[in-house]
Formats: sequence, structure tokens, C-alpha cells
Amino acid sequence: MPNTRTGNAVRLEFAADSLVQSNLSGAAFTGDWLWVAGDEACGLDRLRRLEPVGREALRFGEARDFPLADLLDLPGTAEEEADLEGMAVADGYLWVVGSHGLKRKNAKPERSHADNAKRLAKLALDGNRRLLACLPIEADAKGEPCLVRQAQDGRKALRLKGDAQSNLLTRALADDPHFGPYMAIPGKDNGFDIEGLAVDGRRLLLGLRGPVLRGWSALLEISVEARGEQLRLLPLDDSGTLIRKHFLQLDGLGVRDLHFSGDDLYILAGPTMVLNGDVRVFKWPAARPFLAANREPVRFEAALTESVPLPHGRGSNRAEAICDLPPALSDGKPQWLVLYDAPGADRRDGEHAVFGDLLRHD
Repeated sequence: MPNTRTGNAVRLEFAADSLVQSNLSGAAFTGDWLWVAGDEACGLDRLRRLEPVGREALRFGEARDFPLADLLDLPGTAEEEADLEGMAVADGYLWVVGSHGLKRKNAKPERSHADNAKRLAKLALDGNRRLLACLPIEADAKGEPCLVRQAQDGRKALRLKGDAQSNLLTRALADDPHFGPYMAIPGKDNGFDIEGLAVDGRRLLLGLRGPVLRGWSALLEISVEARGEQLRLLPLDDSGTLIRKHFLQLDGLGVRDLHFSGDDLYILAGPTMVLNGDVRVFKWPAARPFLAANREPVRFEAALTESVPLPHGRGSNRAEAICDLPPALSDGKPQWLVLYDAPGADRRDGEHAVFGDLLRHD
């Protein structure tokens, strides 16, 4: 018998060879179709809405892979993980962003103390982590949404100009007084780590899991435009500002995901380092019109409202992705889909099915 989680459960079914499996880090909808990203793959999966099994609220399956190497000329190799952490659908594109951060090898219980000391000192950068890209969504002959390198209307898959070591964003931050010193620190050590993405026209918001500076989390606001076969940073104002910084009071938590719902911005927040701790959703009311009118290069936003705490386990069930459920799937009641990294036994059914949650919001 299948696991029959009830009430607010959303069942996601993958195949044995799916690019994305259980460590889910991004989610976005195109109608009834759900796009998901995992932080251990170099691609995305698309899931179809299916009839529920048992008493869960929704079920998605029949996963189809979309390897990034088929869509883009990647900065790294096709085998290197992209560590995709943020997704958003806007204006016919699926936008994705990698963590952009370094990684540190972890100690393993079966290794000697000397070996583990060497592992813990080793830093690496997968080139595909420094990826910010937009991928055209186009219906195929069966009317199913697909990701394509070039759409029939001329839209192209584009990524921010750069290579396996750096891109225009990391170069712009290299000498930044707040974030420059953290570019050489691995993400899980409170180093530079992008984990959220929200899109409003040309304006992109990048949410940082780290660094958190004296309890202040940060969003980076940038603007991009297509030039030739690549994306370039566009000045945000007449003074040539390429990056605006928004410091947020999230009670010491880092950003795990971002999502616009109407004019409001919702911020999924959790520990910046490898900790078992609070995971919460904060609301920035009327953020969209405010950002459109703002011209200050740096702002501090303390007047956010906390919406709801989310469940978490010990070393498992870490909420990593949040997005609005389309009205056709939500019975007209505003609801989030929340997906989890490192799902525990209570969020799994066999080897290839995992469960997310539906949560009501205002």
C-alpha cells in the first residue's frame, strides 16, 4: 500500500533515473505542470498533475528530465552539478539560479582523523554553480510545456556572461564591502550562497542564505537584459548602480527561497549554516511597487511580518522551496506549495516518491 499522508500532502513521483530525486530546492508552476530543481543535479524535472492516490491533496508524476547541457552552453561540464537553488516563471521563461558559492568537503565517519582533516580543508567550486539563466517555455505538439534552447518566436535560452570561475555578478561583488570578503568562504560556513530568486520584469531579486551579517539577511537587486547570446547586468539608475542591497531583519535566519504573490514578497528563511533550527515564512507587504520606486542603493527593512513557522526535522525535512499554487489547483484559496530537502521517512514513499505540503496564506 502507498503511504497515504492526508490533508495537506502533495505527492511527487520520480523515476529511478530522474535527474531530480529527493533533495528539492526549487519549484514553479506552468498551469497544471510543476517544475522542480534539485541541488545535486545539472538539470530540471517537469511533473504532470495526476489523480491522487489515497487521501493526499495533490499528486504529480510522469517526470521528464530537461538537462541544462541541452539548453545552454554551460560554464562548467555537463557532469558538474549546478546546485540550482532558485526558480521563477515569468513572461514565458523559467528562470534559474545556482548557489554561486564554494563548497567544502565534509568529514566521514569511516575515514581516519588525518583523512578527515584533509577533507575539511579542501574547497572546490563547480563551474555550473555560477549560473543565472532564463529558459524559454514552449508547448510541444501535444500542448505540453517544454524547455527549449530557442523558441519559434525567437526567444532564446540565455545565461549571465561568465565562465567556470566567475560571472558578471561575482565580479561586481568582488570588492563589495559587505559581500566581497565572503566570496572565498563556502556557503555552508556562512559564506556567499544564493538560495532564492524572484523576478519582476527585468528586475531580479537574489536571496542570500549567507552571509548573515550581525543578524541581517540580504537580498541583492539586479537588472538584466539580453545582449547577443548572453545576459548582461543593466544599471539600475542613471548613476550606474549595478546592485542594490536590501538588508532584512529575519531574526538571524538566512533566505532559503523567495516568491512574489501579487505585490507582496514572501521569504522562506532558515539557518544559514548546517543547523537544525527554525524555518519560517516572512512577508514583505507591497514589496513590488516599493522596489520599482526605490532609488537608494542600500536599505534596511525591519518591518516585515512573520506569517507562519514550518516543520523541520533533525538533519531532515528542511523546507527549501515555496511557490503559490495556481488558482485552478487551490479551489480559490491562496495556498503555498512547500518542498523539502533531505526528506525523512515520513516524507517518503518507497525510493522515488516524496511529499511536500500545502499551506494556507493570506
